[in-house]
Amino acid sequence: MALQGDEHQRLKQKATHIRKEIVRITYICGGTHIGGSLSQTDLIVALYYKYLKFDPKNPEWEERDRFILSKGHGGVGHAAVLADVGFFPPSDLDDFNKTGSPFGMHLDRLKVRGVDASTGSLGHGLGIGNGMAYGARLLGKTWRTYVVLGDGELNGGPTWEAAMAAGHFRLANLTALVDRNRLCIDGSTEEIMALEPLREKWEAFGWKVLDIDGHDFDQICEAIEAAQQEAERPTVIIARTIKGKGVDFMENKASWHYGGLDEAMREQALEALGRE
Repeated sequence: MALQGDEHQRLKQKATHIRKEIVRITYICGGTHIGGSLSQTDLIVALYYKYLKFDPKNPEWEERDRFILSKGHGGVGHAAVLADVGFFPPSDLDDFNKTGSPFGMHLDRLKVRGVDASTGSLGHGLGIGNGMAYGARLLGKTWRTYVVLGDGELNGGPTWEAAMAAGHFRLANLTALVDRNRLCIDGSTEEIMALEPLREKWEAFGWKVLDIDGHDFDQICEAIEAAQQEAERPTVIIARTIKGKGVDFMENKASWHYGGLDEAMREQALEALGRE
C-alpha cells in the first residue's frame, strides 16, 4: 500500500485545513475560483505532503521537483498549500488579489516564492512541463515534473500538442494530473466540448493512463507511485473529482466556478468542512 500508518488521516486533515483556508481567503478578498480550487485540493495535498522534493528555505534549489498548476485560476488553493508548507506566512494571504499584493488570482512565479511557472492562460502548463522534464533528461537530473490540468482546459489545442510531444519524446519523468470534475465556467464539459473518450485520447498520444477517484488518497498515492515507477512513457492521472468538494451547497455546481462568500455562507461552508 502507498500509505502507511497514520498517513491517510494526516493527508485528510491537511486537505480539510487547506479547504478551510480557501474559504477564509475567498471571504476576505471577495471572490476566487473556489469550485475548482476545492476539487483539486486532494491531488495537490498528496503531492506536497508526501511526494514532492522541495525546500521552502531555498525555493530555487536545483534538485527540487517541479510543480505546475496549469489551471492557474486555482491559485488560491496552491497559495494556501505553499503557505502551509513554509514558503511564506499564511497571514500574507490576507491581502490575496488586492491592489499591491504579490498574490494575484493567478500566481506569478516572479512574485510568489515556491511557484515554478506563471499560469492562467489555459493550455500552456503542459508544454512548460515538457520543457522542464526534457531539461532534466538533458542535464542528467533525477527531479520529476508534475502538472495539474483542468478538464475544461483540455478544450485547448496547445494541451494536445504538448501531449503529442511528451509521448514522442517518451518523457517518463513527467506526470500530468487532470482535475476531472466535468464542469467548467459555462457548464458541463461534455455539453460544451465533449472530452470522452478521454482515456483513449491520452493513450493514443503514447501516455500511460490511470483513472482514479480524485478524492481517495489511497488511489491518488498509488497512482503517483505507479507514475514514478514508469520508465518508458509519460503518465496522466485522470482524477474524477467533485467541483466544490466538501462544501455541500457548492458541490457539482458550475455556478461556483467563481464566487464570493458573505459571512453566513462562510460559516455554512466551514461547518460543512468541519464534518469532513
